[in-house]
Amino acid sequence: MTESSRRDISWIFVLLAAYFVLQVGVRLATSHSLDLDEAEQAFRSQWLAAGYGPQPPFYNWLQYTVFQFAGVSLTALSVVKNLLLFSSYVLYGLTARLVLRDKALVAIATLGLLTIPQMAFEMQRDLTHTVAVFFSASIFFYGFIRSLKQPSLASYLIAGIGIGFGLLAKYNFALLPAAALIAALSDARLRPRIFDWRLVLTAAVALVITLPHLFWLKDNLDFATARTLEKMTASGDASYLTQVAMGVSSLALATISFAALTVAVFALVFGKSLRPALGCGSEWTRLLERMMLVFLAGILLLIAFGGAAGIKDRWLVPMLFILPLYFCLKIEAAGVTTDRAFRRFIPILAVIMIGVPAALYGSVATARFTGHYERLNRPYADMLETLRKQAKPAAILADDSLLAGNLRQDIPGVPILSVDYPGFNPDLTSRRPLLLVWLLPQKGGNEGLPPVMAQWLQTNLGVSAPETSVINVPYFYARGDDTYRFGYAWVNQPG
Repeated sequence: MTESSRRDISWIFVLLAAYFVLQVGVRLATSHSLDLDEAEQAFRSQWLAAGYGPQPPFYNWLQYTVFQFAGVSLTALSVVKNLLLFSSYVLYGLTARLVLRDKALVAIATLGLLTIPQMAFEMQRDLTHTVAVFFSASIFFYGFIRSLKQPSLASYLIAGIGIGFGLLAKYNFALLPAAALIAALSDARLRPRIFDWRLVLTAAVALVITLPHLFWLKDNLDFATARTLEKMTASGDASYLTQVAMGVSSLALATISFAALTVAVFALVFGKSLRPALGCGSEWTRLLERMMLVFLAGILLLIAFGGAAGIKDRWLVPMLFILPLYFCLKIEAAGVTTDRAFRRFIPILAVIMIGVPAALYGSVATARFTGHYERLNRPYADMLETLRKQAKPAAILADDSLLAGNLRQDIPGVPILSVDYPGFNPDLTSRRPLLLVWLLPQKGGNEGLPPVMAQWLQTNLGVSAPETSVINVPYFYARGDDTYRFGYAWVNQPG
């Protein structure tokens, strides 16, 4: 890098903006169908609530607001996600610039986020709430570091906004500000920044942001936490020691899965100078080390006393996203020269920035050669278009939220219910005809109306199970004549 480019890092943000625009284009070109989290957003955008279930409502509120102005569409979903990701990377870069002098390391730290599979690939593939966690963590981390180095009213306010958004993104986000607080309190030089009256502003802002959801959570605690606890504690009838062993091993595997590629890339870029650099440190590396230790200790407590047996790698995002910055701080503390390392880093970055969009597109498009179909290969829109030629539905009942959300983007003016989510149950008494749609096993199995749907009709409308039919629709990127099967039925179909 030239000296002028070291001083000017705006090119990083231009590059990232172009990358995330590319990701929007690739997503729109890949398939019109929605994946799980996307479909959830489309389905739940039919109403605004203080809470929706096991996930806090930040992303739902944001996507609902965008849909009100832009309409329900894949474009709106993809733009929101990539704007959040771009903003997160920018905030991360601004944080790196606060604590790193070498602008080459600022660039490597910021773009090094792309070496984390959960950030570069999984967040693009489907995740929404985890994207919100990353965005919130980036806001908080920037406000926190700025409050320690350049304290101001604005920095404490930013930290409070990050905490508020984070608690509305995922409940496990609480570990991050707790870890930051404990880590700062343990350093006498940083302690005055914690015992500062402006911290009251941080707490107040976070409380105001989360208050509507807290009132809802008070009356719906079991509903909000049951599914997450079920996932975490899925150890069957295992003994306590077995459950703890399962939890610790899953945490270790999740950590390795999260960090392994980043470690490998840094080892390749910095070569033999990386190992001695890891033994060096500064006040910032020590702070981050304490934060990571406190965060991991919090998870170990959940394993030991909360029954957690299965830790997912994406649950580590609120803390381990700082790894690229941590390594760069170590390298700077060791006084390693970075010119050659940066030149090695660029081709690796290029491979990732080209390879990830190509892999996302290819995982769906190659089905025409392999016959292996993903959820994005399912032809929901073509199915609905065919059925609307029979009649125009006044309401739709789907057998799950994935199907309901996919139908929602193509017929947004019609209420769409899902039997797996009883929280949305508008009056359908006068809405006819009612279209029932469900997914069918692709290899044999019962083609009739699912019992849960028949029960819903009887309980809510007093209607017996109608006559059912099957529709076969070609997959997106179908191999030969391969089709996907849907079951459907009409209640009071005209004619």
